[in-house]
Amino acid sequence: MKIALLAQFYPPVIGGEERHVRNLAHYLHDHHDVVVITQGPAGGEQLREGIRVRTVQPATASLPMLYSEPDRTYAPPAPDPRMTVALRRLIREEQPDVVHAHNWIVNSVLPSRRSANVPVVLTLHDYSHACATKRYMRADVEVCSGPAPARCLSCCRVHYGTVVGTATYTANLAGQRLRRHHVDRIIAVSRAVARHNRLDDLGVPYEVIPNFVPDDLLTKMAGASSPPEGLVSEGYILFVGDLSAEKGVDVLLAAYQRLPLPRLPLLMVGRRTTSTPRELPEGATIAEAWDHPRVVQAFAHAAFAVAPSIWPDPCPTVVLEAMAAGRAVVTTPLGGIADMVRQDREGLVVAPGDATGLADALERLSKDRGYRDELGTAGRTRVHRYLASTVLPRIEQVYTHLVHGR
Repeated sequence: MKIALLAQFYPPVIGGEERHVRNLAHYLHDHHDVVVITQGPAGGEQLREGIRVRTVQPATASLPMLYSEPDRTYAPPAPDPRMTVALRRLIREEQPDVVHAHNWIVNSVLPSRRSANVPVVLTLHDYSHACATKRYMRADVEVCSGPAPARCLSCCRVHYGTVVGTATYTANLAGQRLRRHHVDRIIAVSRAVARHNRLDDLGVPYEVIPNFVPDDLLTKMAGASSPPEGLVSEGYILFVGDLSAEKGVDVLLAAYQRLPLPRLPLLMVGRRTTSTPRELPEGATIAEAWDHPRVVQAFAHAAFAVAPSIWPDPCPTVVLEAMAAGRAVVTTPLGGIADMVRQDREGLVVAPGDATGLADALERLSKDRGYRDELGTAGRTRVHRYLASTVLPRIEQVYTHLVHGR
């Protein structure tokens, strides 16, 4: 089977979604003909780690003022005219059996859906079908109660600015109609993604298939030779992710400050953002720009991990990586995390934004090594349902059904 994977970014640009598409391409490559189509210089083609990657340039690339990060030109919520033309040409040249798109880049291939006569699968990694800010958060401080025109338009204007926010909201409404009529199957990475995107009401067949981690991650975790420099094995608490308010970093630091001295060091690995606190309590350290092998090393030797998101994180791979390392996780019951970590089974679950409750959980695991080892062992068992060998056959079944059922 020939599969075209469409993603707005692909490594060396890296993030949770990009790592998922990269891993998916490599696993599929063992049994199928795979080409990745992503944003980049028009007409580009190269091999990246043995995967053939072709690039298309969106018209919006010439409008960097539209983006909070000018070097990351996100796919728009409706068809991009230049990208639509380029994708039509590439689909005609590649002749894939199925197109598997990820998030908003799907919009630019849908106008060619009928003429190309190729089924389109859409994986939703976030809430972008229903929410134009993609995060399903109201005013950046609480989980949204559901889309409504006036509320959504106001939120978009706050998030993007008045002009861009209005345009993004309007374009996503058009994109919703396009996706409803031209996507053949949707994959939601968690039950929360399916629920908040209101897939039950969409009329497009869907199923929940989570993100996955490579099978050999279990071996890599077990074989990590030593903790990061300056730290002692099982002698530190680990946070991995963007150092942002929505990831709960300010709540984490407030909770950590409440722990009695002496306390385990807190290592925070991630990218600084505009909401990253400038001052850290004694014992907390920020590390930036670590490659994935070093992150694996950090998980393997942590006492336990913490992921105190205040937003409904759709399916955070870092939680799976902590579980693969056999580390207990202190987290919140939001988004896809609710599918992964159960209270007193794989970790401790606290209310989002509750610094006192988070401090109590951190202190409990810091003091009780036997209990955190028990939780970590349970997490390492549970993570098997998120391994590539478990998840990939389900994705391949989606392809097979569409290709042979059309």
